[in-house]
Amino acid sequence: MPYPAEYQRATDHFSKFLTDTKLVSMVGSVHQAYTMAQGVFQVFRRRVSMEESLLFMQSLNVGLRALYSSEWNPNEKRKQWESLEIMNLEVKELRPKHNFSTPTAIQDVSTSLRMNVEIELFENTLNKLSHDARLFWSHYKK
Repeated sequence: MPYPAEYQRATDHFSKFLTDTKLVSMVGSVHQAYTMAQGVFQVFRRRVSMEESLLFMQSLNVGLRALYSSEWNPNEKRKQWESLEIMNLEVKELRPKHNFSTPTAIQDVSTSLRMNVEIELFENTLNKLSHDARLFWSHYKK
């Protein structure tokens, strides 16, 4: 059996996500989009249980799963859900001297994420998560 197409095309899918994030957010480069997406994932990850994280990751393609889990400290203390404005500010705390995330980073990444996942699987997965976790990803540009 050949290895799955998801792995064969991982770079293409990840590049498309970064390009879409760049275009949605209007940041200057895919490098800036990468930092913003990583920051958004970290903000989300700090607020959900390990079980919710593992469920969520199953709705992502292989490149996004890798980004979601990169630099993960599973012993990090969980944070409380806060306003979208405060969590968007938290996104900017990742590599602050090189972070050009937008004030709407969560909304921007949520929008591009929805463009790059199997939406039915993504929505079904979100329905298994807490209300606040679902709400986090509900802020997207329609």
